Amino acid sequence: MSTYGLSVLGADLKSLAQTAHAADAAGFDAVWASEFYSRSGSISMAAMANSTQNCRIGSSILYGVGRSPLVLATEARDLDELSNGRLVLGIGNGTKRMMSDWHGVPDTSAPALRMEELVMLLRRIWNLHEGPVHHEGRFYRMNLTPTGDVGPSSRPIPIVTAGVRPRMCEAAGRVADGLAGHPLFTTTYVEEIVRPAIARGAAHTGRDANDVEIISMVMCAIHDDAEVARRELAQQIAFYSSVKSYETVLDVNGFASEGRTIREAFAQRDFPAMFAAVSEEMIDTMGVAGTAHEVREQLRRYDGVLDHIMLYSPSVGIAAERVQQNLDSIIGECSPASMSPRQSGPGST
Repeated sequence: MSTYGLSVLGADLKSLAQTAHAADAAGFDAVWASEFYSRSGSISMAAMANSTQNCRIGSSILYGVGRSPLVLATEARDLDELSNGRLVLGIGNGTKRMMSDWHGVPDTSAPALRMEELVMLLRRIWNLHEGPVHHEGRFYRMNLTPTGDVGPSSRPIPIVTAGVRPRMCEAAGRVADGLAGHPLFTTTYVEEIVRPAIARGAAHTGRDANDVEIISMVMCAIHDDAEVARRELAQQIAFYSSVKSYETVLDVNGFASEGRTIREAFAQRDFPAMFAAVSEEMIDTMGVAGTAHEVREQLRRYDGVLDHIMLYSPSVGIAAERVQQNLDSIIGECSPASMSPRQSGPGST
């Protein structure tokens, strides 16, 4: 059985923390923070750690390229302490344009190798009690000698790495504890591309692929009017499909034509045309949308395909109040108790 988590969005940190608290109380396995140019993921995680007691506190994702390895390692240790050992550190590079334009990274080549080097260096920093760190890598350089005694970490902090294309998914298999998948992931893409790539990566470093948790966002919209929910999902699909870096996912699922139309409309900033280009089949395949009962039934196609299903509310072109309403519905209607097999009969509501 897959476990369930919630990608927590919020207009402010207070509402974000309140949503995390509600998800924890409803029995969700994890709550996940994200970051963008308008929100710090690490600060969001701190707010959620203080408002929850049992669930894992994860990042999906923190930008690894936006911090030095030392800053990222120390932030993670503090967050793990703050959450009493509940942290899952999810890190990613973002797209090459994000790396160069947002973070000023001069070398955006070989992103998978960059991630593998970063994961190794983070774990070495967390074990500074074993001795100084002298690292001369392709992407990172560090000479760190403690000035006093350094105690060991309280536990090995789990690291999940973001990946879409096969080589980035392979990196998770090589070095990480899990893969943070993209909202556009489908069951077909996970089974045909993701799992084989993780297996190749694990074999490369002599690991067991079953030890790598496959986590992915699943876009989810709940509304009493199913068509409203489907339109909301379509808008979010269009937003992500406008990014050329993700065309591999569309191609594997047979949506290359829709992807081209969406990107052309986005280039003209014709958002109505962009949203209209999302086919009904894309809506049925690339997320879940409809009434609460319909969504619960649709979610079952991910069970066993993903190890952890991270429910993610559409937000593109949607008022903040409606996003919060949808998050509240997800918590109330898709909690682990609601998704248990005994709730799946024809009498479910």
